[in-house]
Amino acid sequence: MKIYHKAQITEVTGLTDDALAAVEAGFAALGRGEVTMPPVLSMNIGESNGEVDVKTAHIRGQERFALKISSGFFNNPKLGLPSLNGLMILFSAKTGVVDSVLFDEGYLTDIRTALAGAIAAKYLSRPDSGSVAVIGAGLQAELQVAALSLVRPIREVHVFARNTDSMLVYQDTMAHQYGLPVTLHQSAASACARADIVVTTTPASSPVLHWADLRPGTHVTAMGSDNGHKHELEPAILANADALVVDRRSQSETIGELHHFPDPFTKPVFELGQVIAEGLGLRTAPEQITVCDLSGTGVQDTAIANYTAARLGG
Repeated sequence: MKIYHKAQITEVTGLTDDALAAVEAGFAALGRGEVTMPPVLSMNIGESNGEVDVKTAHIRGQERFALKISSGFFNNPKLGLPSLNGLMILFSAKTGVVDSVLFDEGYLTDIRTALAGAIAAKYLSRPDSGSVAVIGAGLQAELQVAALSLVRPIREVHVFARNTDSMLVYQDTMAHQYGLPVTLHQSAASACARADIVVTTTPASSPVLHWADLRPGTHVTAMGSDNGHKHELEPAILANADALVVDRRSQSETIGELHHFPDPFTKPVFELGQVIAEGLGLRTAPEQITVCDLSGTGVQDTAIANYTAARLGG
């Protein structure tokens, strides 16, 4: 058994075209029915504003599968600690023997989450999308935009968050690390007014984005709702969107945005893996509004863990 730490992992895995292709291939396998993936095991720790999730999946034909344990404790920044932590354990798919432990401290979860947002935009946003609005100013607000730059010609960023200081730090980070200008806004509606792509990156328990905030032609990726109490999108966004995609419908209905829809959802819902595997062109006109709800899947974890282990020499 091999043990790898975050410093080793960050040297071989990041927001690259190769890593994006690995996660996209995992989604495609899911869309073809080649993945065994049980429901997410989730536990809330209310007194600490925390949660722990366990995710896993096996992709048929791959030698290893990952078991990912991820924690999110959202008071941690006040303590000088990151909100997310965790590790991934790789097992042999033939013997069940532990192959390696990736003690990534949540890094690979951050990377595969950002790459999933880029994959959603690759298949759903307009190819000329150059302006992004981000709701929230944490780490995913940074990584989602960085990953989007792999698939779209991103030129400018607009951000809205409750904390002005956080927005100022975000503005500085995006300018210095990515060369992207960031405009600060005092509302989601203002941030979205010039956006081609909108990404919500919050742990909110009530909607931070409303249908009236969106202009024609916008693509929305919601990646914050991954637990039953989280809720980023006004239900009208799901009801009115020209195309609605989720990473896993059963998850969206239990821990994602569909979980909060007040009535049975009768419009078509597509899974991202299905869109990739079947080559579905869901955006048929530039003015359409598309939505992708990402609650995070075990297949992403197995895909990025296998990719990382291979690059580490495993």
